[in-house]
Amino acid sequence: MTLANQPTASDEQIKQQTRKRPLMEIDKPTTIMCTVVAVDHINLCYRVCSVCEKTLPENPTSACKYCNFNNSFNPSTSGSKRLFRVLMSIATDAKVFVVIMFDRAARVLFGCSADEFFDFAKTHPYAAMAAGKALEGEMLTVTLSKPKNGCHLKVHIKMSGAVDDSL
Repeated sequence: MTLANQPTASDEQIKQQTRKRPLMEIDKPTTIMCTVVAVDHINLCYRVCSVCEKTLPENPTSACKYCNFNNSFNPSTSGSKRLFRVLMSIATDAKVFVVIMFDRAARVLFGCSADEFFDFAKTHPYAAMAAGKALEGEMLTVTLSKPKNGCHLKVHIKMSGAVDDSL
């Protein structure tokens, strides 16, 4: 019997056999190896209340309405801080994903807090662009999970952990 007579599996059939469900349909966190394709350097961080971490407008004079309302007996206003929220594209061996990397994972890659990076970027206007370019091509091991609150677009996946594999 020759090899030409045996049935061959197409590439699509092989992919279906190795992964029963697409990555987007997996409900539990999934750890994958990937490469950073692009980073949106326009909005790397956002302001939150330093007490309850609810999102605040970018206006520096705005205070948290929730904390100030609940603390009517203590009239001091709550402060604010910045947290990372990095929109990026990552590629696996099979697919390209658009993901949001939040503060805990971004601190690992940036090596500082969002407040520290924001203050640095005020004096170095191209810092965000340079950081995005520096991350492009980096190989990472990331843990992807679906957002719990459902507020994000369905194409976005929360990146809950990242490890730089190039070190």
